[in-house]
Amino acid sequence: MTLPHLYSGKVRDIYDAGGGLLMMVASDRISAFDVVFAEPVPDKGRVLTAMTAFWSDELADLAPTHLVTADPARFPARFPVGAGDWAEVAGRSMLVRRAEMLPIECIVRGYLAGSAWKEYQRLGTMHGTRLPSGLRESEKLPEPVFTPSTKATEGHDENISFEQAAETVGASVAARARQVCLDAYERASSLALERGIVIADTKFELGLVEGELTICDEILTPDSSRFWPVDAWKPGATPPSFDKQPVRDFAEATGWDKNPPAPALPAEVVAATRERYVDAYERLSGLELANWFGPEAPPP
Repeated sequence: MTLPHLYSGKVRDIYDAGGGLLMMVASDRISAFDVVFAEPVPDKGRVLTAMTAFWSDELADLAPTHLVTADPARFPARFPVGAGDWAEVAGRSMLVRRAEMLPIECIVRGYLAGSAWKEYQRLGTMHGTRLPSGLRESEKLPEPVFTPSTKATEGHDENISFEQAAETVGASVAARARQVCLDAYERASSLALERGIVIADTKFELGLVEGELTICDEILTPDSSRFWPVDAWKPGATPPSFDKQPVRDFAEATGWDKNPPAPALPAEVVAATRERYVDAYERLSGLELANWFGPEAPPP
């Protein structure tokens, strides 16, 4: 790969594609408790990319996304796609527009779970806003709520109020971000329910492209969202999720102190995790991952 490398995160590697474009490559790396494990989860990067492309199409009338194409045949000629590196890029790469990213995480919650549930148990609030008493874990909220957080460069993100978000990005941008995220969540959660999945909450990354607020990065994937099977959801319990839960459960059971290095993942944990990611994509999209761009051969 000859494009200039700009950044590598826990999952993605980002390259400068020139002309105001970036190449985002989703690896099969998996992390839990902010630590990356040595064992990759096969097809995870392809699931994240395929799902982002699917939702980008589904939400196109609500807000633009930064995705230009995920089809390797349409990548720039200077991005080498040949026999030697096809497996590295096929199905896991997106050509996207550069964006000036908002310095907040844009989270929408439709159900009381995760850090919001913990706060509610302690204070009766969610991101500082009072909620009705007597709510149970995993209970559906009266209506979806935009609940922003900080983007921590070190440590963990911190939940903030909408007013604090407005102070950070400006009132008009914060209001537009809230509307975009709520509209996108409601569209996606309605489709997901029809296909047997509850989207409990999700995190959107928003940025400005030529001054227009745009949905960026991954969209409604198992890494950015909490997906539950409808038939396993009920208030007062924690449903199984279509994500890295097998990794978390295994890591917790080992007594690991959550500092690097992570314990080695057994093959059965890797396989169970892959199955959840693939199942989430195929249920939500109605498509088969096998038909998404694969590593077998470059396009003709």
